Amino acid sequence: MIAPPAGARILLAAKPVDFRKGAHSLAALAAEVLDADPFSGAVLVFRSRRADRIKILVWDGSGLVLVWKQLEGGAFRWPPIVDGALRLTPVEFAALFDGIDWRRVQASREIPKPSAPA
Repeated sequence: MIAPPAGARILLAAKPVDFRKGAHSLAALAAEVLDADPFSGAVLVFRSRRADRIKILVWDGSGLVLVWKQLEGGAFRWPPIVDGALRLTPVEFAALFDGIDWRRVQASREIPKPSAPA
């Protein structure tokens, strides 16, 4: 599992991209189409047309990092194809990366406190 940096915005591009694009082309696409600064540390997630592959782009402070993943037996769950981006929580991102339907995952708002022994 790839863990996004703490506090990073995670943006999911809902529209498929040409998967021949590399890090710099995806960075330019993020700036133009998603109105996102690719050098801000935001985690940018792009999908292929068949939805079986994703590319994740993030600036780590010293350079662009590009992660590519393909699911062997299925497809990633995506929102309807529209222009723009959706913002994901770290929990939703982890589910998406693992091939789980991220729309059904919710982060816990509060950690339960153990009860005092009787």
